[in-house]
Amino acid sequence: MPSLVPLLLLMALVEFSALAVVYSKHQSRKLFVELNSLQKTRDAMDVEWGQLQLEQSAWATSGRIEKLARQQLNMTSIEYKKIIIVKIVKP
Repeated sequence: MPSLVPLLLLMALVEFSALAVVYSKHQSRKLFVELNSLQKTRDAMDVEWGQLQLEQSAWATSGRIEKLARQQLNMTSIEYKKIIIVKIVKP
């Protein structure tokens, strides 16, 4: 009659292997769900980034800056007659 010890050891290793497969499959599914969630978050942030870039370009238009300069700083365009050109003469 063969010894039961190797058979019991083999059964224990098979059960351990089966549990390891179940655990790794569970971890794989859990990580896949997390990956999908992070991809959705990334996509939402990409959309928001695009909107912020559009908003920034709208706030930085030269027409808007000129309007603010006239309103808040009382700046005006200079007349051509008032422009003085300074020439630097090098020795």
